Amino acid sequence: MQKNESVLVARHSPFNLILVTEDGSGLRTLRFGHDGVRQSVVKLGDPQHLELPYISVLPNCLAFVRNLSRILIVGLGGGTLPGFFRSQFLHLEIDVVEIDPDVLEVAKTYCGFSEDARMRVHVEDGRDFIERCSNRYDMIILDGFDAETIPRHLLTLEFLQAVRNALAPEGIAVANVWGRSLNRIYDHMLLTYREAFDDLYIFDVPEPGTKTFVALQGKQSMSRQEVIKRAAEISRERGFGRDFGDSIAGFRNSDEETMRGGEVLRDRHGG
Repeated sequence: MQKNESVLVARHSPFNLILVTEDGSGLRTLRFGHDGVRQSVVKLGDPQHLELPYISVLPNCLAFVRNLSRILIVGLGGGTLPGFFRSQFLHLEIDVVEIDPDVLEVAKTYCGFSEDARMRVHVEDGRDFIERCSNRYDMIILDGFDAETIPRHLLTLEFLQAVRNALAPEGIAVANVWGRSLNRIYDHMLLTYREAFDDLYIFDVPEPGTKTFVALQGKQSMSRQEVIKRAAEISRERGFGRDFGDSIAGFRNSDEETMRGGEVLRDRHGG
């Protein structure tokens, strides 16, 4: 929490201390705990404002998607990401899964989030929802964090196989993860995603320690320049107001990633 921020709400839920602050420019930040990382930053009334670096990288993942009619987002936070997609894709159906009902209430009360006919929030565990859902999604975004990390049951091979089963034939999975410098199981996660999907690309986020995985059901040959070009085209087509390709730092196929050991993560009962 910064010195120029005032606290709007501090609520203890069964899962976390939910803290929302506002700075002098009107930006509202949602954290889990007083010293927690920023989960969401919202500018009320401006759903195109994407403050956090990893959120600015996510629109570049659209370079891998041919059609986008239905998406699933695991993890609500302050609602920045679903709000952006709703504002930019007028016929897009959006499902959001959030395990903590207090996060949903705080997002609605303090972060300007709302549901409508195209935006539905399901208050339950993300894995439970994915394992039983009948819909097929063009994009599934995995952004479910607790105060410090991603819950383990959202990291295993069995979970990622369920994610793949919930995708449309050409759908992709996108995951926000901590990189190796802040994540002792990064190599395990990388191996697990590579086991579950046919191809995996990695975006480096221009903020220390953060990565974005793009998991594909088939092989695609995509260079950094090709992604930047396609991202610029999408930004113009959609009237994003900025070229999200400018936010791309490092980009590579996971086959180019230097591995430092690791093993596939599995449910405990699976060994």
